[in-house]
Amino acid sequence: MPKQVTWTLQKAQVFFEQPLLELLFTAQQIHRQHFDPQQVQISTLLSIKTGACPEDCKYCPQSARYRTGLKSEKLMQVEQVLDSARQAKAAGATRFCMGAAWKNPHPRDMPYLEQMVKGVKAMGMETCMTLGTLDKTQADRLANAGLDYYNHNLDTSPEFYSSVITTRTYQERLDTLDEVRQAGIKVCSGGIIGMGESPKDRAGLLVQLANLSPPPESIPINMLVKVKGTPFEHKEDLDVFDFIRTIAVARIMMPASYVRLSAGREKMNEQTQALCFMAGANSIFYGSKLLTTSNPSEDKDVQLFRQLGLNPQWTQVKTAPPEKIFVKTLSENSSLFAQNQEVEQKEDASSFFYNAAI
Repeated sequence: MPKQVTWTLQKAQVFFEQPLLELLFTAQQIHRQHFDPQQVQISTLLSIKTGACPEDCKYCPQSARYRTGLKSEKLMQVEQVLDSARQAKAAGATRFCMGAAWKNPHPRDMPYLEQMVKGVKAMGMETCMTLGTLDKTQADRLANAGLDYYNHNLDTSPEFYSSVITTRTYQERLDTLDEVRQAGIKVCSGGIIGMGESPKDRAGLLVQLANLSPPPESIPINMLVKVKGTPFEHKEDLDVFDFIRTIAVARIMMPASYVRLSAGREKMNEQTQALCFMAGANSIFYGSKLLTTSNPSEDKDVQLFRQLGLNPQWTQVKTAPPEKIFVKTLSENSSLFAQNQEVEQKEDASSFFYNAAI
C-alpha cells in the first residue's frame, strides 16, 4: 500500500493541465506499478428498489420530482435479488451491487437487506450496496451481514454541489462514508462528469476522494446520461478527452484504487474506452442495464475485451469455502473466456476467466 499523499487543488490542477498524451503515459506507468494491466474487475448492478426517491439530484430519473416516465417499484423480494445474482455470477461478474432509490433505508427494510447480502455472499461473490444515507447502527448491521462495499458518490466538488443537489448536504455524504469506514466496510465513491462543472470542479472532486483516509477502494467515474425530464437533459455534450483526462488523474492521485467506467459507457465508442483503460481504468459495470439507464450489451464487452487483450479479474471472497468452479460463458451467444476452464481458488490470489495471451 503506497503512502498516502495529502492533495491540494493546485496539485491536482497541474495534472489536468498536462498535455493529454504525457498524462496518459504517467497514469499508465503508475497503473502498472499497482495492477496487472490486462485485468479488469467486473461488477453487475441491480436496482432493488426503483423510483419515487425524495431527493432532487438533477441528473437522476429516479427522483419523484421529475417526470421521466420511470415506473416506481417497491423493494424486490430477496429471492428475486438472489436469482439475479446467480445470473450475474454465471455471466462472469465477481461483485454484485444492489441499489435502492432512497434518501436512507427504513428500519423495516433492514432485515431484507441483510438477507440479500448474506445470500449473495454465500454464492462466493463480493457484495456492494448503495442505499443513501446510513447511520452507525445501519452500517454496523450491514457489516455484520457481510457487506464488502458501500457505494455513496460525492458526485462533484463541494463548490459545484449545490448546483446539482439541494436535499442532501456534502457533509452528509462525507458523514455516511465515515460511518461505512468505521463499520469496516470498504468504500466505493466517485462522481459524475459532464454536468456543467469546470475542470477545477473535477479536480476538486478528486481531491476530496483522494484525501479520504484511506481513499475509496473503488472509484466509479460516470459520464452524465442525459435523461429526458430531468433538469440536466439539455446539458452540453462532454468532450470525451475531458472524461479520459479525469480517469487518468484519478489513477495518478489514487494509485491503489480500482477506477471504474460506470454510467455513460454505452455512448462511448471502442476507441474511447480503450483510452480509458490506457488511462488507468480497471473496472466496469457489466450487463445491459445500470439501475435505470442502459449499458453496453454483454456481447459488445466480450468483443471489446478480446480486441484489447483484457481479462475479467476473478476475486476471491474469503468467507466463501474453498472450492473448484467452472467458468461459464458471458452469454449464450458468445464463447467468452474459455468454456469449461477449471479454476482453482487460492488464498490471496486472483485468476483469469480468459487468458488474452492465448
